[in-house]
Amino acid sequence: MRVDLNADLGETVDGMPTADDEALFAVVSSANVACGGHAGDENSMCEAVARAARFGVAVGAHPSYDDRAHFGRVRRDPEPLALRADVSAQLSALVAAGADVRYVKPHGALYHAVVDDADQAWAVVAAVADLSAALGRPLPVLGLPGAITAAAASAGLPFVREAFLDRGYTAAGGLVPRGEPGALLEDPVHVAERAVRLVRDGEVVAIDGTLVAVDAASLCLHGDSPAAVAMARAVRAALDDAGVEVRAPW
Repeated sequence: MRVDLNADLGETVDGMPTADDEALFAVVSSANVACGGHAGDENSMCEAVARAARFGVAVGAHPSYDDRAHFGRVRRDPEPLALRADVSAQLSALVAAGADVRYVKPHGALYHAVVDDADQAWAVVAAVADLSAALGRPLPVLGLPGAITAAAASAGLPFVREAFLDRGYTAAGGLVPRGEPGALLEDPVHVAERAVRLVRDGEVVAIDGTLVAVDAASLCLHGDSPAAVAMARAVRAALDDAGVEVRAPW
């Protein structure tokens, strides 16, 4: 058994980190690095790239709406060409910081928008395809299935599905919206048990007790959660004990 463990990192706001990146880089296999849209700047990107090299962690770009005021968590409706240009600029900034970008995962509200909005999915994939052409290799897109899946396929890009360890699931298989009861999980023991179950059985328990089938190659923890480090260490230990190899697929 093998799985990727990813976390959103490099998310500085006004130069202040929102996570203990040093501790989390030591545990994860892939880092979704903020590249200036919702968080992050040139210094934080360079620091993330250096940490990734030191810990042997794969670097993924984590672009978002240009919305630092709301940390990229408010849905927008930009023109597709403008969104493509914005995402391309963020990807380019991470490359300029020295990153060997291995995949792309949209952030926050954009992450959810590309599940059901074909225009925004096209814009994101077009930006990823542009960078793929420049690098000479197809970059996988990481996320939840939906419009983005079809967009990636049409552009010849791999799509990799992920599951969330610290977010509540609805019976329909979606995430409980932030701010609603059960949206965020913070118990390291519970989260670690969920990780093993996802890998071993391909299922997660929704907030109403429903078993939801999830076929995911990567498991996500949010770096800005108060218990992020404790949860990440518990997850890694549980996966190791279960004989699951934690390794980036990129």
